[in-house]
Amino acid sequence: ASSLSGTIEALARTEKEMATATYPPPPPYYRLYKDYIQDPKSAPEPPPPIEGNYILYGATYTTDDVLPSLEDQGVRQLYPKGLNVDFKKELRSLNRELQLHILELADVLVERPSQYARRVEDISLIFKNMHHLLNSLRPHQARATLIHILELQIQRRREAVEDIKRRREEAQKLLKESLGCLDGN
Repeated sequence: ASSLSGTIEALARTEKEMATATYPPPPPYYRLYKDYIQDPKSAPEPPPPIEGNYILYGATYTTDDVLPSLEDQGVRQLYPKGLNVDFKKELRSLNRELQLHILELADVLVERPSQYARRVEDISLIFKNMHHLLNSLRPHQARATLIHILELQIQRRREAVEDIKRRREEAQKLLKESLGCLDGN
């Protein structure tokens, strides 16, 4: 019993020291890499990437990055199904419908306040459909953003190359002038 209380006291001291230390000690697995400088192959291999389902903070997630359909989420889809959806047209249509439902909600709140719940549900359904349409565009947005970033990098590199060429020409010109001055003296 005394060894258990001694161990508990030691752990409490260690926790207190760690909490008040400016820099906490490294995690214990750093010892696995002690011979890394002499032999880089002595370090353990990293764990394999997670595939499939995993649990994080009590919720189940999947590594499959697929946008679930509205039907999978139990929501009625207000725009046509299929791959050839005109996102711009459908978002405009849903936006007009949303404006109409908001005006109807305002009218219902004035005329029949007890019947507002159905209008709020309709507005919620429209928002969920708009949100799903916008999330469907995320891969296209990511691709366009990546293309833009790469184009900017190419442009900056071309500018840097042009700047290097211009400075090289200036340096060669100065060198020729310096050689000309030395030869003339």
